[in-house]
Amino acid sequence: MNSANPKSARRKSRELALQGVFEWLVSGSEAGAIEAFLSERYPTIKLDSEHFQAVLHGCMREAGNLDAIIQPYLDRPSRELSPVEHALLLLGTYELRFLLDVPYKVIINEAVDLAKIYGGTDGFKYVNGVLDHLAIILRPDETGDRLMPQPYQEHKGGMPANPTAKVPVSFKPRESARREPERAPRRPAVSRRSVAAQDAPTASRHAPEADDVWARRKPAARRKPEES
Repeated sequence: MNSANPKSARRKSRELALQGVFEWLVSGSEAGAIEAFLSERYPTIKLDSEHFQAVLHGCMREAGNLDAIIQPYLDRPSRELSPVEHALLLLGTYELRFLLDVPYKVIINEAVDLAKIYGGTDGFKYVNGVLDHLAIILRPDETGDRLMPQPYQEHKGGMPANPTAKVPVSFKPRESARREPERAPRRPAVSRRSVAAQDAPTASRHAPEADDVWARRKPAARRKPEES
């Protein structure tokens, strides 16, 4: 009766799945928590629930295999992609690989449209190029006699093979908060006498923090009190 509804619902499912995969890449939250958050945030949205579930959980579950498929056709390690581009490539590759009932042109067009909305200025061109290559590999029956694309690393002048390509970026441990770079502790200014005192036997330095204080006293007052 409403012929436009299925397409609209499928688009909404992809858009919501994109938000979920993006959140997963950025924060490393659990799939169940992400789905619960999206359901709470968009309680009335009409989407293709089956497609949403399959894509959201499938991308997270198969992220290692999907990254391994994508990586040879990138011009950089996948960890250096923007989270939006990375999420869209995971979504598109998952659909190309597992949802064979969806035409590859539809998958690519949907990913490109979402990249135009959420990605950078030319991010949609990048997503389009990578998924177009992957469609030839993953959907040979649909793409016909198109030439098989060569991995980017094998192009003349391309970057060398990425040694971390087989390490799923999405599976690397994530930190809940960004660490500040470690700095070397500042060494307190001490006199020559305090430096010499550091070389004395341990028994004579039972309170190291006292030596620093003692070194800053006037020369005439540098006699330590006798120990009882």
